[in-house]
Amino acid sequence: MLFSLVAEPLTGLVDTAFIARLDGSEPVAALGVGTVAFTSLFWAFTFLGVGTQTEVAQAEGRGDRERAIKVVSLACALAASIGAVVMLGAMGFLSPLASLFGAEGLVNDMACQYMFYRLLGAPAVLISLACFGGLRGIQDMRTPFYVAVCINIVNIFLDWMLIFGFGTIPPMGVAGAAIASTVSQWIGAVWCLLAIWKRLGLTWHMRGAGFVKLLKVGGDLFVRTGAVLVFLALCTRVANRFGPDEGAAYQAIRQFFIFSALFLDAFAITGQSLVGFFLGASDRFQARRVARSVCLWSVGTGCVMCILMIMGEKSVAWLLVPSAAHGVFAPAWIVVALTQPFGSLSFATDGIHWGTGDFRYLRNVMLIASVISGACILAVEALHPPDVLVFIWLATALWALIRAGFGIARIWPGIGDAPLDKDRRIRT
Repeated sequence: MLFSLVAEPLTGLVDTAFIARLDGSEPVAALGVGTVAFTSLFWAFTFLGVGTQTEVAQAEGRGDRERAIKVVSLACALAASIGAVVMLGAMGFLSPLASLFGAEGLVNDMACQYMFYRLLGAPAVLISLACFGGLRGIQDMRTPFYVAVCINIVNIFLDWMLIFGFGTIPPMGVAGAAIASTVSQWIGAVWCLLAIWKRLGLTWHMRGAGFVKLLKVGGDLFVRTGAVLVFLALCTRVANRFGPDEGAAYQAIRQFFIFSALFLDAFAITGQSLVGFFLGASDRFQARRVARSVCLWSVGTGCVMCILMIMGEKSVAWLLVPSAAHGVFAPAWIVVALTQPFGSLSFATDGIHWGTGDFRYLRNVMLIASVISGACILAVEALHPPDVLVFIWLATALWALIRAGFGIARIWPGIGDAPLDKDRRIRT
């Protein structure tokens, strides 16, 4: 699980490292705007992976393989349809979308090129998301690892060829990075479908798959993800409005922030599958044991990452940040490093509550955290303090702390109608 998740953000780090070798801060800033805008279009559909994984895991816990097949088949069909609609519908709005994230002039033009080519892989991204959810739901963590590693090797190789040019291939810069990602994503999507068909099965007879329930989960996750995207977009917008150096430094830190988040999600997503499985088998005791282990491993790993980030600050700056942006990068990097231990709990508790199907609670917590922290970001923009990136990442730390606090309280002592409350079965 860990290595399959780490493989994905490593591609973003490699893209940033390659693009940082180009002249000026504009290409890195454009890559940051393009990646945030692109992921903003797709994070709204995370229910295709998260909801599918929970439903499949709980069906497996009950021994209901037929329902698991129907759920993953429905998710793949929805993924292909939504991906096609997003690909065609977003093409005419690339420049306004880039402007929304603070991109102007050359940065806007480069960001539009990046998003255009990435959109060609939209159906592939969502199909892979649904398939990964299905595979993880049946406790198959190895196949997603193989797929992620191989397609990222392809992406890195194509990056080298297309960004800088090779033989008769002209240098394409930021656009080359997008084309490399799209090609590798389509390879991964085909591989994922074949893996699902072999390991679980696919069917056109999807009646009884719980379409309404999946849409309800999608609604809660859509609102939750929307709050995430608005907050992160606001951070990106404010950073870019202070100049290309701030935008480039923020992009480098954001890429590593995503890397660390997905690194820590290894425990969360594994916990999601196991919690879902044990709840499907009506074994709440084991589900609570999983929750405790996930939290302990996450905090411990967050502490180790904090130390490694502080030690590696200069190396990361050399690798990912244009020289002109080094001055604004270092203080903000230390802030992000120090937030890793408690930030890890926000990811851990997300995975636990995904496994229980407690999506509405997660939606409400995210709305609270995003409103409070978003107000802090707006204050940063209005007050124009020195070291603006430090204040942006302090607001992000507050965002994670609020989520972690509510997440832990839902398990211990179990506020509200908590699915993991040890006395829940007695009361009901």
